Amino acid sequence: MGATASGWLAFQLGVLLLASSLLLAVLPLFWALLEGSRRLRRPWWGDRLNRVLVLIAALIVLSAPLARSGWLAWVGLMNWIPFFWGFWGFQSYMATPEARRRIALLLVAGTVPVVVSGLGQLWLGWSGPWQVLGELIIWHMAPGGHPPGRLSGLFDYANIAAAWLSFSWPLLLAAVVATGRDWLNRWTWRQPILLLLVLGQLAALYLTDSRNGWGAAVLAVPLVLGPGRWIWLLPGLLMLLLPVLLAVLPGVPELLQLPARALVPEAIWGRLSDLAFSDRPLASTRLGQWSVAAALVAERPWLGWGAAAFTLVYPERTGVWHGHPHNLPLDLALSHGLPVALLLVGVVLWLLLHSLQRGMFSAGPYERGWWSAVFILVVLHATDLPLYDGRINVAGWILLAGLRAACWPQGFRPQLLR
Repeated sequence: MGATASGWLAFQLGVLLLASSLLLAVLPLFWALLEGSRRLRRPWWGDRLNRVLVLIAALIVLSAPLARSGWLAWVGLMNWIPFFWGFWGFQSYMATPEARRRIALLLVAGTVPVVVSGLGQLWLGWSGPWQVLGELIIWHMAPGGHPPGRLSGLFDYANIAAAWLSFSWPLLLAAVVATGRDWLNRWTWRQPILLLLVLGQLAALYLTDSRNGWGAAVLAVPLVLGPGRWIWLLPGLLMLLLPVLLAVLPGVPELLQLPARALVPEAIWGRLSDLAFSDRPLASTRLGQWSVAAALVAERPWLGWGAAAFTLVYPERTGVWHGHPHNLPLDLALSHGLPVALLLVGVVLWLLLHSLQRGMFSAGPYERGWWSAVFILVVLHATDLPLYDGRINVAGWILLAGLRAACWPQGFRPQLLR
C-alpha cells in the first residue's frame, strides 16, 4: 500500500511553499503526514531508529520538570518531538529516487522567492512588512537586510537565509549536473533557467555575508559532482582558493599576502579573517560560548538545564546575552543532557553513513545532491543553530526522512500514486 494521491499532492505543495511561509506549508504537510503515517507498509515499531527516537523523546520529557528555564523547557519540546513523527510519516513520499528527485526540484523552486526577495532587498530597496490573507501572513523585510547590509530576504536574519540557500544549493547543482551533455550538445529552455537560478543563488549566498554559506557553496561542488571528477576538480578548487587562503591566514609573508588581498575582494578576506570583530570580548565569540556551554554540561550532564536555559544562564556567567551556544551537540547536551545529545547526533551520523553504504553517493547527481544537502546542514549546525527557524527544521527532517527511505529494503518501498 503506497501513499495516497491526496497525500502526495499535499506533500509536494507543502514542500514548494515551505521557504515562503511555514504557515502556508504546515496545513498541506500535516495532511500529508496523516496520510503517509496511516498508509505505510512497515510497522512503525519495526524501525529501530524510531525506538531510539522514542527513547530520546522520553529523556527530553523527563528533563523538562527539572529545567532551570521553567515553562520554556516545555515549549522547547516542540522543536523535537513532533518532528520525530514527521521523520516517520514523510518517508512514504520519498521512497524512490524519482520521488526524491521531484522533492529536490520542488525545494529548488521554493527557494526562488528567497533569492528574488533578498536581491530585491539589497539591490532595489525592497522592504516590508508585506502582508497577505488579511495580515495572517506577514514578512518583516528589513530595509537593507538584517543585520544591515546583509541579505535576509523572507527570513528574519541573514544567517538563517544563508542556511536555506546553503542546503538547497547542492539540489540546484544536481539539477545542473543531471542535464549533462545537454549543455554542450543541445540547448533547451531548461539551460537558461538553470543558469539564471545558479547565478541568482550564488549572488544571494554571497550577499548574506555568511562564512558558513560561502563554505557550503564551495563544499557542495565536489560532493555533487562525485568522486569520479575529484582527480581534476579538487586541485582546481585548491588553486582557486589559494589566493583566499593567502589573504586570510595569519603568518603569511606580506610579499604573498598583499598581492592576494589585492586580488580577493576585501569583503571576503576581511570577513573570513574576522577583521571587523577582532576586538570583541571572549564572551561574544563562538569559542567563549562553547567553553561556557561545555562547563554547564559538566555541571548537569544527565538531564541538562532545560530548553532555552542558555539564554538565562549565559548572561549570569558572562554578562553577555546570547540565545544559544551556536553548536547543536552542545546545545542538546546543555538543554537535555549528554545521553540525548549522543543519541540524536548518532542517529544523524548513522543515516549519513548507512546511506553511503547503500550506494546513495554513487547513484546519480540527485541522490548525491540529497546526501550533500543533509551533510551541509549537519556542518552548518557545528557553528550555528538555524534549526530554530521552523522552516529550516521542517526541511531538515524531510531530508533526513529521505535518507532513511533510501535505506529501506526494496520490498518495503511503496509505489506513489501520481
